[in-house]
Amino acid sequence: MAAGSGMWRPTSWFPDELRTAGRENLDPAHVDRYDGKMDAEAETELALLSRFGLGPDSTVIEFGSGTGQFTISAAARGVRVIAVDISPPMLQRLGAKLAAQRLDNVELVPGGFLSYVHRAEPVDFVYSRFALHHLPDFWKAVTFQRVRAMLRPGGVFRLWDVVYDFPLAEAEQRIEAWCATGGEEVEGEWSRAELEEHVRDEHSTFTWLLEPMLAQASLEIVNVVRSTDGFQSRYLLRAV
Repeated sequence: MAAGSGMWRPTSWFPDELRTAGRENLDPAHVDRYDGKMDAEAETELALLSRFGLGPDSTVIEFGSGTGQFTISAAARGVRVIAVDISPPMLQRLGAKLAAQRLDNVELVPGGFLSYVHRAEPVDFVYSRFALHHLPDFWKAVTFQRVRAMLRPGGVFRLWDVVYDFPLAEAEQRIEAWCATGGEEVEGEWSRAELEEHVRDEHSTFTWLLEPMLAQASLEIVNVVRSTDGFQSRYLLRAV
């Protein structure tokens, strides 16, 4: 396990991704309770990707690796993982887990979608779960172009995020109903305050805005599974 080369900003008008990381992801207390709040369904995700060729000879770049639920499960299967995250507390937690499990096929890189520099050959897979929503739409589009450049032709991008799948006219009603599912405490499930913070301060977008960006970046939708409440989409994308 080796530390990456750090963050990169090509010009001063690129954003400082540390400022877009989200308050909670820079909070060590949130990092401490994250694994109890979030199940990345890593084994299910890996089983899906294995049907598209993921194996011990594969390299995966994971953006927003967090505490490493997916990264660790992939590394335990012999997959080489480049784990990219903007949050120092998240990377510290992941590094401790990797050391405890003696996994040496993971490279930890402090950075994000816009600041990570891939200097090696194009990879087989890029993976991201609940990280893209920290960027406004313009920068999502730039991100997709960058991800496409990191993938070999035919490579797979797995993107799972909060993406609103309902008409604009229903937004107020649907958002309020979603926030109402939150509890009062931040322990365990997500609280109403955390869901409100997501809507107010972060940058989830609509499916009908996101999907044309993917097409512009030559990322073809192979499959998409949307949650019944219209708040999550799981995309399987191929580099064309």
